[in-house]
Amino acid sequence: MPNLEAKQREVDELADRLQRAQLAILAEYRGLNVAEMSALRARLRESGAEFRVAKNTLTRRAAQRLGHDGLVPYLVGPTGLALGYTDPAALAKAINDYARASRGLFVPKAALLGDRVVPPDELPRLAELPSREELLAKVVGGLQAPVYGLVAVLSGTLRNLVGVLEARRRQLEAGEGA
Repeated sequence: MPNLEAKQREVDELADRLQRAQLAILAEYRGLNVAEMSALRARLRESGAEFRVAKNTLTRRAAQRLGHDGLVPYLVGPTGLALGYTDPAALAKAINDYARASRGLFVPKAALLGDRVVPPDELPRLAELPSREELLAKVVGGLQAPVYGLVAVLSGTLRNLVGVLEARRRQLEAGEGA
């Protein structure tokens, strides 16, 4: 009976992690040695993510509990979960880069982005998304541009007004001195 309880705790933990993750990528890791797996985990930690290996049956139960039945067909063979909790684009880029560098030993199978299952052919497009920091920089830049434009227009207008007043002052001085 304790084995059943341990499996139930594992399913609960997987379901919790899948629910909290902004992006979850299923990948086959067949052929990676311990050092390569450690390198993958270190790279993912840098992008606010983690890599977990769990039994497919437990992962299947967790996914079905959350209503993500679309992941079930991808749960065959040795499957690991890359779970990103902060920036989906950073995780997608890290996985894409690692898959290219692994010489076919690490193959992304599918992803769960929110409630949408992303098939393997669309995964490279996720890696092309701008990161959270890039998006925030664009928003801030977009908000600053009109303010800078307004300041430039107002300062130009004030500069012209000062120039006109200065010209009028010279004109009056020239007229009084004559």
